[in-house]
Amino acid sequence: MEKIEHSTITTNGINIHIASIGTGPVVLFLHGFPELWHSWRHQLLYLSSHGYRAIAPDLRGYGDTDAPPSPASYSVLHLVGDLVFLVGHDWGANIAWIFCLFRPDRVKALVNLGVPYIPRTPSVFPGFEALFGDDFYICRFQEPGEIERDFASEDTATVLKKIYTSFGPNPMRIPKEEGIKGVKAPETLPWLTEEDLNYCANKFNSKGFTGGLNYYRAITLNWDLIAPWTGAQIKVPTKFIVGDQDSSYVLFPGMKEYVNGSGFKNNVPLLQEVVVMEGVGHFINQAKPDEISSHIYDFIKKF
Repeated sequence: MEKIEHSTITTNGINIHIASIGTGPVVLFLHGFPELWHSWRHQLLYLSSHGYRAIAPDLRGYGDTDAPPSPASYSVLHLVGDLVFLVGHDWGANIAWIFCLFRPDRVKALVNLGVPYIPRTPSVFPGFEALFGDDFYICRFQEPGEIERDFASEDTATVLKKIYTSFGPNPMRIPKEEGIKGVKAPETLPWLTEEDLNYCANKFNSKGFTGGLNYYRAITLNWDLIAPWTGAQIKVPTKFIVGDQDSSYVLFPGMKEYVNGSGFKNNVPLLQEVVVMEGVGHFINQAKPDEISSHIYDFIKKF
């Protein structure tokens, strides 16, 4: 970890913190919620040792990167302007899909984790409340300030542990009456040391959660903005990896069939591999670091 270099670049109107290591072709890693560049620490070391320059930013709103206060500053047009080349997870995967939609000429190959490409739907929130209730986490994240106050009532490390273990086979719900205190927390996470957890908690203590939550609050704005790309395909060589316990894979009706059938391939015609890893949930790059690092390397070395 001490070999990883840290720097700040100014681009797209903000200061972005990046962690980087190695020399060679660039591989850019994009994290999700509620994470940091740190979630890619294993992959940075692995890919740099295999002849690549591995770079992981703190995305807009996170860690040591600037956090504009308005959700309007988290549109897809802002987010893809921050990027170059791509491995994504969670919100990072969403950003990577959109980047490939806008500028496929800039991407040699894409590896995305956890979140498959879903073309623009007829409605912006496709039945979240009907499927999971109004205490479903995406619904609860919409009102500015509300969930931030709720999170502030709990120790930040505990909040992170609760979230890190909630994106599994059961929907993450944050009951309005009890708030985040009503969500169970594990004693430990087998894939996250206390030192790693405290690093992340300290960054969120400093920055707060608003930046990360603004990605969810910009969903409607982004749905409007990508209207011209309705029905467009992703035309970049792609590998997709998901855990068989990941909420994005198991919760939504028809998602398994879509990912493993012809629907996904029709929308991503250069999709070359789909890997469903057994016994693992959403935070797959940290829970199975060696396997994920190998999957990434085995794919990008072809190009």
